[in-house]
Amino acid sequence: MQQQISLDDKQRRLKEQLWLDDKLGNIWDISEIAGEITYKTSRIGKPSSLEFTLIKGSLYQNSKFTYENGYIVKYVSNEVGIFYGYIFSVDSGKDESVKIKAYDQTRYLTANQTYQFVNATAADVIKRIATDFQLKIGDLIQPKYVIPRMLFDNKKLIDMICEALDRTLIYGGKNYIFYDDFGKLVLRDVEEMPYGFVIGDNSLLTDYSYTRSIDDQTYNKIKLYRDNKDTGKRETFVHQDSGSIRQWGLLFLYQKADDGLNEGQIDAMLKTLMTLRNRETQSLKVDALGDFKVRAGSYVNIQIEELKINQYFLVDECTHKVQGGVHTMSLDLKVV
Repeated sequence: MQQQISLDDKQRRLKEQLWLDDKLGNIWDISEIAGEITYKTSRIGKPSSLEFTLIKGSLYQNSKFTYENGYIVKYVSNEVGIFYGYIFSVDSGKDESVKIKAYDQTRYLTANQTYQFVNATAADVIKRIATDFQLKIGDLIQPKYVIPRMLFDNKKLIDMICEALDRTLIYGGKNYIFYDDFGKLVLRDVEEMPYGFVIGDNSLLTDYSYTRSIDDQTYNKIKLYRDNKDTGKRETFVHQDSGSIRQWGLLFLYQKADDGLNEGQIDAMLKTLMTLRNRETQSLKVDALGDFKVRAGSYVNIQIEELKINQYFLVDECTHKVQGGVHTMSLDLKVV
């Protein structure tokens, strides 16, 4: 059973610790001199980030204290590691405020490279790339689906990983989340990442907006093709939903099937694509009192009586803000 948290239960000061490490043996506790902290996570294709402000020449600062690009940033809340990353920008001006932005190590996956993968799982793809680029690896769950072949020429590393995860969802029917867990790259099954509390009218929720659309990623006729090297002809495979076409009009998707798939596998892929795409996309944005257990890739139970919603949504984007001991979060949610 999902628990509810009252607003009063969350009105407490967080035990926060924010650290800078210059990699030369100096570690600075800047918890008392940091202003608003903003922590963002995305489910697909973006590194998590931590932004905060400092006041130059604060009374609490050690005279030897510095902040430079490349320094390690660690953020811990209530003895739980939230963020581990590296400073990528320092923004200062004439006034006393300094804005610092750090990313986790997935930021280094925005580099381009050429790779070929044969009979590899998404976890194999991540492990090979991370090893080549000297990134730290944690628990990588091993998907059952093996991708026959992928060739990437001068593509972003993170896009390669995202494509491997997309294929694993479409062909293998399983959805996984890849992210940096306090300094280590992990791959986890999204179904094993539920948030244990309700977010709703009487629990945490402060505001929301809700959209139903067929304008993006909705299709009711899907055609896949492959080029038959033996016959020299292009073969096509089609699934469609006539009832949906009558209601919404023809929403058509045409794309290439993966190399190495037989007709049975292509048919199974079409069925999966129709299940995923032949429906309205539902997007829900909520503002709530914050809980760091929620991040992009989590499932959250949303209960809003006015919208007659009582179901799980997948967190697509998550932004936490902490200022003066008050912790709030904004969630971009979607039905999967």
